[in-house]
Amino acid sequence: MKILCVNSGSSTIKYKLFEMPSEELLASGIVERIGEEVSYIRYRSARGEIRRTGRVRDHEEAFREALRCLMDPEKGVIKDPSEVRGVGHRVVHGGEKYAKPVVIDEDVMRTIEELSILAPLHNPANLAGIRGAMKAFKDAVHVAVFDTAFHATLPEEAYLYAIPYELYEKYRIRRYGFHGISHEYVARRAAEILGRPLEELRIITLHLGNGASAAAVKYGKSVDTSMGLTPLEGLVMGTRSGDIDPAIFYFLMKQEGMSADEVYELLNKRSGLLGLSGVSNDVRLIWEEFKKGNRRAELAFRVFAYRIKKYIGAYAAAMGGVDAIVFTAGIGEKSSEVSSYIRRLVCEGLEFLGVKLDEERNRDPEKYGYVISSDDSRVKVLAIPTNEELMMAREVYRILQRGSC
Repeated sequence: MKILCVNSGSSTIKYKLFEMPSEELLASGIVERIGEEVSYIRYRSARGEIRRTGRVRDHEEAFREALRCLMDPEKGVIKDPSEVRGVGHRVVHGGEKYAKPVVIDEDVMRTIEELSILAPLHNPANLAGIRGAMKAFKDAVHVAVFDTAFHATLPEEAYLYAIPYELYEKYRIRRYGFHGISHEYVARRAAEILGRPLEELRIITLHLGNGASAAAVKYGKSVDTSMGLTPLEGLVMGTRSGDIDPAIFYFLMKQEGMSADEVYELLNKRSGLLGLSGVSNDVRLIWEEFKKGNRRAELAFRVFAYRIKKYIGAYAAAMGGVDAIVFTAGIGEKSSEVSSYIRRLVCEGLEFLGVKLDEERNRDPEKYGYVISSDDSRVKVLAIPTNEELMMAREVYRILQRGSC
């Protein structure tokens, strides 16, 4: 059974095609710069690669381009769109309504649109992708897999903010959390690697990319997470500030004469590693400056790691202990110099919890089966590549097998 998994952004669609239940990756691709004068189409399968440019006006055209690649006579892997039985769509915000993946119908699309007030940068793009894919793959069952769903198990004391309760009742202002697909995947993968049931483990998962978040996964369920009502809260990120004193918003409006929109843009797009380093939101570029002795580059890394370390301590307390810490995503999972350095910086000082990092393993996690702690480390530390698309494919396959469509 062929299942296509899609991640739609405002100007990009990424996709992977899987054969299920074998979980074989058949093809992957990306269409970038949708709506611009020049768009980029890239595709890869075991039969070869396709790279071309052209003008892709909208998401509907983007999916037509993706379908052309998938059906290419030489490098394609399908002969007809009907071979794709299911399409999984990553949707950032599912609010309180969706605690698990659902088959997409008009009501679901209406709700995703309504939830755009909570994720204005993401849900509209996700919805555009859904509509484009539905036209390209008319015979497939389309399933929404929500980034917030894994965190639906948060208890009230973890998700409520200490503001008038009436505002929660009126607007559902609360912690939702994001990156749930990734957090769930690596928590399950960690349990497999450690050879222990997920239901017996207390795991702290650290999704560290341009967007970054932490989650406390207690016996298989998310009980706390760092992102909140929006993806702005929590860890320091590429361009997002993460946790700040809320009064900074008011201070900047008063002292700098900034509008609410301008402060929001500053905290989301000009802060984080970019704002601290003055170099970039890309850790690879910051690393080059760090090696030259750039103090602000060093400071950016220290603040980034310190915030992560604080969340580890908080979540160990919230769960009554921790059995494993998992690094993942672009910064967290790599074997690069900068990723190894950041993992070391985070783990330094956590010896009291029972963390003992093995430096050789930390430099090359894949070589050592993704476990980067020493054999006698009471808390196991892992660096595991995330695979959100595979997690989505599993969910879609499960729904199709149940006949829920």
